[in-house]
Amino acid sequence: MPGSLPTPTGPSGDVRKAADLAGRHAADADLARRLPGEVVDALVAAGFARHFVPVRWGGRAGGVEGLLDAVAQVGEGCTSAAWIATVTSGAARMGACLPEEGQGELWSGGADTLVVGALNPTGRARPVPGGWRLTGQWPVVSGVDFADWSLVCASAPAGERETALFLAVPRRDYRVADTWFNVGMRATGSNTLIAEDVFVPAHRSVPRDDIRQGRAVGSAARCHTAPLRAISGPLFAAPALGAARAAVRAWSARMAVRPGPAAPGVLARAEGDIEGAALLLRRVARTADAGPAGESERTGAPRDCALAADHLVDAVERLFRSAGSGAQAQDDPLQRVWRDVHCVAAHAALRFDAAGHAHGGRLPGTA
Repeated sequence: MPGSLPTPTGPSGDVRKAADLAGRHAADADLARRLPGEVVDALVAAGFARHFVPVRWGGRAGGVEGLLDAVAQVGEGCTSAAWIATVTSGAARMGACLPEEGQGELWSGGADTLVVGALNPTGRARPVPGGWRLTGQWPVVSGVDFADWSLVCASAPAGERETALFLAVPRRDYRVADTWFNVGMRATGSNTLIAEDVFVPAHRSVPRDDIRQGRAVGSAARCHTAPLRAISGPLFAAPALGAARAAVRAWSARMAVRPGPAAPGVLARAEGDIEGAALLLRRVARTADAGPAGESERTGAPRDCALAADHLVDAVERLFRSAGSGAQAQDDPLQRVWRDVHCVAAHAALRFDAAGHAHGGRLPGTA
């Protein structure tokens, strides 16, 4: 079908076109703090928005491993474009947990509808007849400027306690504040979503725990029933994997002009770290695609993805430092990759302290 992502054997032609286009625009997009529309259109044409959409709504219900490969390919051209590719894919997957009527509204415009997610419950949902009244501000919502819908997380009363809900909100019902002035991943346009007393019908809401546990509605596809933590790590780490491979190319081009005696060792260690990270991420992706796993795999997946992110940071750091002060120039691609990879690795899903503690806590005497 048009816009289909690859099988794990390699990226499709549309993905390669999107990666090439994103790469040509990467430097300007970094300065502009947003992707140009033609890059966003190319990502949609490559099939990222529809990758996890249920088949009955025209999507692929695709696998994690294929998405890992495709996002990494785009990341070799532009880390920010790869990030938008992966987070819009992941947000669409969350939409499969909405009630049937809500899914119908979400994808009424087709499977290529661009959905983004505001994952932290920084807003408030007040119950009213037929649904909710939603108010709040959600910073750092990647791709919010060009999204058709947003799935926003909000706290809501549940008897005498509080619960967290995701609510699907169309673009017409919220505004965006230009607040993303970050050192890395600058072209993601991760601005602030603002909703002011917006009515959201009940069929466009779902408990956050349903999304975490993979309680999909109307689909038994593995990508919809897998726990969120089994899938989120490879999705978030994939842009950094592609970016690190791009760093090797940029560094090698520089060293071809002025090689130093330490260059072979630097390259060998960096490539080893990068491909070791790729192996870890591929193992997690294949496990996510294969089916239900035990407790070890559920805690091991976040650990492996965080460890992979550490390896990617180490590789890019080593290349950047060995390249000398010239690589710090604003127009040098290596400094942009260096900033981007550090930014990706700082994501909560990729920090080893929490992931390692959760996995290590399974051992006797370590809880």
